[in-house]
Amino acid sequence: MTWGWTGVSGTWGTPAAEESVRLMQGLNLNWVAVSFAALQDTAQSTEIPFSDEPTVSDQEVRWAIRTMKAEGYSVCLKPVVNCADGTWRAFIGFFDEDAPGEPTWGQWFESYTRFILHYARLAEEEGCEMLCIGCEMVQSDKRESEWRTLIADVRSVYHGLITYNCDKYQEDRVRWWDAVDVISSSGYYPELEWEAQLDRIERVVEREGRPFFFMEAGCPSRIGSAAKPNDWSLSGEPSESEQARWYQAMFSACSDREWVRGFILWDWPPKLYPLSEAPMNDDYCIFGKEAAAVVRQYLGEMTARWLSEVRLGEAHDEREQSG
Repeated sequence: MTWGWTGVSGTWGTPAAEESVRLMQGLNLNWVAVSFAALQDTAQSTEIPFSDEPTVSDQEVRWAIRTMKAEGYSVCLKPVVNCADGTWRAFIGFFDEDAPGEPTWGQWFESYTRFILHYARLAEEEGCEMLCIGCEMVQSDKRESEWRTLIADVRSVYHGLITYNCDKYQEDRVRWWDAVDVISSSGYYPELEWEAQLDRIERVVEREGRPFFFMEAGCPSRIGSAAKPNDWSLSGEPSESEQARWYQAMFSACSDREWVRGFILWDWPPKLYPLSEAPMNDDYCIFGKEAAAVVRQYLGEMTARWLSEVRLGEAHDEREQSG
C-alpha cells in the first residue's frame, strides 16, 4: 500500500496518522511505500526546495518508516516532485538543447539529484528495503545519461533495491531499465485493457531481464472510473462496486502472469475518513469499501501460494543435501 500521500507537514506522526497505520492491518499487506511530495514552482522551475513546508520533515519521514517497520512491513521510500501550480509532474521539461537564458535539464537534474540523494541517505540510515528514485517523470524519461548518472550517485550512498516508477503506457519507452534493480510502473489501466497491456509489458520484462511490479495501482470508487482509473477528477457518483470490479479485473489478469511480482496499491491517506462515510467517499482509498475484501482475499491467496513454493523449495534443498 502507498501510505501518507501527499506528505503534508504536520499530518504525519499524529494520533490520526497512527490510527491510519493501525487500520491497514488485516489487508494481508507486506510492503508499504512511504510517499510524499516536494514542490517546485512550475514545470519549468529548476529548484526543488524539499526542506521547506508543506513537505513533511525528516523527523516525520523517519517516524513513518519506523512505524511501518514496527508493524512488520518492508518499506519503499518514495520521494516525489510535484508542481506548486498544479501542473502534472509528467510535464516537467526543458529544451532538448540548452539555449542561452533558458532553464536547462542540467540545472534541474542538479537540484533533483540533491533531492533524491538526501532521501537516499535517509533510506540507508533507516534500513528501507527499496528506494523509488522518480515517479511518472515522462518528459525526463528520455534523458538517459542524466538518469544513469543519478542512479550511480544513489548507489554510492544507498545499498538497497532501486526502482523507478514510470507512468502507464511508458514501460517500453524507458531505455535505461538495466540501471535499476526492479522495473515498476503505474498500473492505471482500464478494466478491459489489462490483457493487452500485460502482453506489451511482458515483452519489456523479458527483454530487460529485471523483476517487475506495479508501483502504483488503484481505481477511485465512482461510476466510470473502471474505464479511466487514472482520472482522479472524473465526474461520477460514488460506487464501491465499480472500484471492486476493477480490482477483480486487475488481479484476475495478473494472477496468470508470474512475472508480475506484486502491487503497491494507491492509496491510504495519513488521516482516514470516518468508516460511516466510506459509501460516500469516491476516492482511491479502499478503507471500509467492497474493494478491501477483494484485496484481502487476493493478497492472502498470493501469500499462501508464495509460502507453499518456499516450503517446496526448502524441502527440495534438504533432499539434495541429504542425497
